[in-house]
Parts: sequence; C-alpha cells; structure tokens
Amino acid sequence: MKTLLDRPAPTAAAALTLRRGAVRVLFDNWTGTSTVPSRTLYPHQWSWDSAFIAIGLRHLSVRRAQQELESLLAGQWADGRIPHILFNPALPHDAYFPSPDFWQSSHAGRAAGAPTAPESSGIVQPPVHGLAAWLVHRADAGASRRRGFLARVYPRLAAWHDYLLTRRDLGGGGLAAVVHPWEPGMDNSPCWDRPLQRVAPAPPDAFHRADLDHGHPADRPTDLDYGRYVRLATDYREAGYDDRATRHGFAVEDPCFNALLIVSELALAAMARDLGAAAEPHTARAEELTRRLVGRLWDDDAGLFRVRDLGSDTLVDERSVSGLIPLVVPHLPTGIVGRLRETLDGPHFTAPATRLVPSYDLTGHAFAPTRYWRGPAWFNTAWLIHRGLSTHGHHEEAERLRQGFLAEAGRSEFAEYVDPTTGAARGTRHFSWTAALTLDLLSGEHLPGGEDLPRAEGLLGAEGLLGAEALPPAGDLRPTAEALPPASDPPPAGNLPPATEALPPAGDLRLAAEDLPPAGAPLRAYPEETTR
Repeated sequence: MKTLLDRPAPTAAAALTLRRGAVRVLFDNWTGTSTVPSRTLYPHQWSWDSAFIAIGLRHLSVRRAQQELESLLAGQWADGRIPHILFNPALPHDAYFPSPDFWQSSHAGRAAGAPTAPESSGIVQPPVHGLAAWLVHRADAGASRRRGFLARVYPRLAAWHDYLLTRRDLGGGGLAAVVHPWEPGMDNSPCWDRPLQRVAPAPPDAFHRADLDHGHPADRPTDLDYGRYVRLATDYREAGYDDRATRHGFAVEDPCFNALLIVSELALAAMARDLGAAAEPHTARAEELTRRLVGRLWDDDAGLFRVRDLGSDTLVDERSVSGLIPLVVPHLPTGIVGRLRETLDGPHFTAPATRLVPSYDLTGHAFAPTRYWRGPAWFNTAWLIHRGLSTHGHHEEAERLRQGFLAEAGRSEFAEYVDPTTGAARGTRHFSWTAALTLDLLSGEHLPGGEDLPRAEGLLGAEGLLGAEALPPAGDLRPTAEALPPASDPPPAGNLPPATEALPPAGDLRLAAEDLPPAGAPLRAYPEETTR
C-alpha cells in the first residue's frame, strides 16, 4: 500500500508537522465507511466534501479514497442525482437540521428513484466527483484497474451528468441550473439575495437550527436566510423532488457549478478512454458547455463570470469567488484568462491578511468578513483557483497561492475558513476538506497545464475557445439536437452497477502506522468552532 510518507514531500520539519496534523484530522473524522466534514457541525456525509476529501485521501490510501467516493455513490438516486447529504442512521435526528425526517427521501423521493436506504437530502452539490474519481484512479492506476474502480463509478458519474444536463437545464441555455442556495455549495452568498427576495420564508417556529448549537451566530447564515432555505426545500419535497413538476422559486445558473461540470466531463472522457470506450462524446460535451458558460455568464466589463438569475433571465450584479473558479476550465479564451487574473489580483479579491481568495467582493455592499460565504476566504475555492492558475501556465501565481494555503491551514488548525481582513480562523476547526487538500498541495503532484485531463481537440483557436467574439449572442445559445451530444434520460436503478461492489473489507483499509503522528506525541487541541 502506498503511504503518505512514500510520496515526494518537502523535508522541512514544518511541512512534516503539517502533514501529520492533516492526517490526524482525517483519521479523527473517519466513520469507518466515509469521512464527516466535522464531528459536531457537519456529522453526516456531504457530497462535494467527500470529493475533495478523496482527492487528499489518495495520498494516504487509494482504497480508502475509492471507498469515500463509492460510499457516496451508494446513495445515488435512479434519476442520476447524487444527493448533497447522506445521513448516518446511527445519529439522532436532532444532530443536524434539516434532518432525515424533514427530507423524507425514501418516501417523498420514491418516484424520482430515491433508494430506501440510506436516507438523504433531495438536493445536490457541485459536480466535482468526476475529477476526484479520475485523480484517485491515477494515484495507483494498476491497482484501480485490478479492482474495477473505474468500471463501477464511470456509469454512475455519467448518469449524474446526464441528470444535470437534462432535468436541470431549466433555462434552456445548455447549462445546469441549481434550485436551492445550498446546491452551489456557497449557501448564503450575496449572489442569491436578489433571487431569494421572491421566496416567502417559512415561519421561525417551523424549524430549529442545530447549526447554532455548535457555530457562532456571527459566522452562520441568518434566520431569514434559513426560513427561505426551508421554504424552498419544503416546496421541492412536496413536489416529489420532480424538477419538471416543481415551480422553482429559486433557479440560477452558477459559474462554479458549471465549470466543475466541464472539468468532470473531461475526466469522464479520460475514464472512457481508459475503459476502452469512446471519449469523444464527453469532450464534445465539455466543448459545448464551455461555449455556453462563456456566452451566458461571462461579463467582460466586470472581468469575471456572473450568476444568471433564471427568474428574470439577467446576470446578478455581484462579484463572487464563483465567478473566478472557471479558471479551472482548460480551454477558456486567452483573453478571458487574462481578465480573470487581473480581477484576482485587483482590489475586489486581494485580501489584506491572507493569500486565500475572499468568497465575495471586499468592496461590495454585502461584504461580511466572518459570515460564511459573504466574505470569508475558503480553502476549497483556493485549491480550485490554484488548479486553474496551474492549468493555464501561471505557475508563479499558483505557487504563491499554494504557499499561502499551506501557511493558513497550519496556522488556523485546519479551519473551515478565515477572515480575510484579519486572518483569524473562523467556523469549525479540524475541517476535513482543509486537511485533505493540504495533503494534496504537499504531495508534489501538481501538473502544469491540466495534463491530467484529455485535450478536447477542436476547442482551441488562435484566441482559445475560438475567441469570445466568435460566440453567438447569449439569446441564441439554446441548445439544439445537433449542438449537444445526446444526454439520455438517466437509466433506472437496475442499470447502475452496485456502488460498493468488490470493495475490500473495512478492516483492509487501515493505513500504515507511519501515517499517524507518533503515539504520545503532543497534539494541539482543536477547538471545533470559534467563539469570537
């Protein structure tokens, strides 16, 4: 088994200490089948968290990283969706809200193909899973092939993408829409404020917020936010989680969500090629999605991508880190890449106290340096931007961001996020994706130019994606049958392979002893959340 210390690594004592601290976080948050983001604030399995966690776990144990992803895929619905939470049945319902008895997935989601177990939410999170699965495979491709990992996960991930590109193309513009602020992963971003004004909140006595039992109110979404979240989720549940039957009070096209869909389509192309299947349908889809991302969401005056509110079919006039994450897409026009770099280095996103990237415009009217996604700088978005800079050959900037990430991860005790104005750690500590992505950035496996994904031939012209000027107006971007490769309706559950087939027993997933900090070594206490 490849262990953490078998990997190329800096020899400095500080890097080794950071590495061992990150390993300890992942060991402490391992449940036996998957990893929780936090033992208190987030005690179940979260969708995009598990994808980021698997990216780090591959440097410890490829089999454990595979199990992280396959345990999540075990909760996939027959319509293809991967729910944003899988609930641990051993925990009481009041451990987290909304709880399983709120979502009622096995009953309310029956027509959409929700499994009888595990219980889950009915909404989704960003589709980074394809990228994660491909990186996990590449960590030990020989062992992955022997275990049939790609053969099991590829059809499930293809069904996931088909769901997003059929059931969720709510705007008719060829991009996936999100129908709840939790789906893009940036729960209370100011980008959602305008669309949410159309949503009547649920009354305060209709729910109890378990998050305030563990997190400081100054760091969390407001009660008004939560009332609207509950209303949207309730309406979706009462419609049987049917995207065609639900009258969505909130529907937007998010740049980060769709950028990750593009990158994961390229990962599916790589998987298909490895399995001896045709890669071209995936590369063609990635090409078309990239065109539509630019055509529908790019704002050249602002120098970043915007959220499109489908209720008004207009771009939302807010600057968010979501608008910078499309840097991760390999085939953006060179002019757009340059503008994104300028925005990243400009006054809106250059924080005074950290090299991490604020989640929202530092000069914006709604900036709040401690309140979740309304200003704090997050580690997963920094990792994505680092990958984007590396993909486009901007290695000096990527290295500065990497160094800043590692410094903040260690100093903050693997915090959930930091205050960009003071550098103070905020949210929960001992946070799994911060630890996992720390391991990835310590690994020495950063590939310039995105060589770990296939090139989509035909995407590149002299100015990148044929140049933004070659794109038709946004209003002309409705997909036609000729434009997008066919995305079939997601297959019924019986056509999906068992997600956990051929997995080794949990007892075989132990890591080598040298991966853990030495027994008896002094460990710093990890406060679970801030009290400031």
